[in-house]
Amino acid sequence: MAARDDGNGIGAARVLDGDEVQGVLSGAFYQAPPESKVVEKAPAAKPTHYKVICISMYTKDLDRLDELVDQLKGRGITKANRSALIRVALEQLDLDKVPRGM
Repeated sequence: MAARDDGNGIGAARVLDGDEVQGVLSGAFYQAPPESKVVEKAPAAKPTHYKVICISMYTKDLDRLDELVDQLKGRGITKANRSALIRVALEQLDLDKVPRGM
């Protein structure tokens, strides 16, 4: 950098040495970033004891299901939900009592 002195004291060019400025810029701003030390985790294993599914139900059946869940919660079974109630119903299902025409 060229030295300048306009008579108002030390000029900016005298404060900053050109070689030093170039060294800082090339060493700090223009070099490749350091290697990342972040270790990538293996994807978590998906649970095998259940699956998320989607089923269609009539709105009146969903309303009935929600009413039953609310009744169970009113009785103090705070973990009652749709899927839990369906699981209980499946455990109690007697295929001989299922109507033919469903």
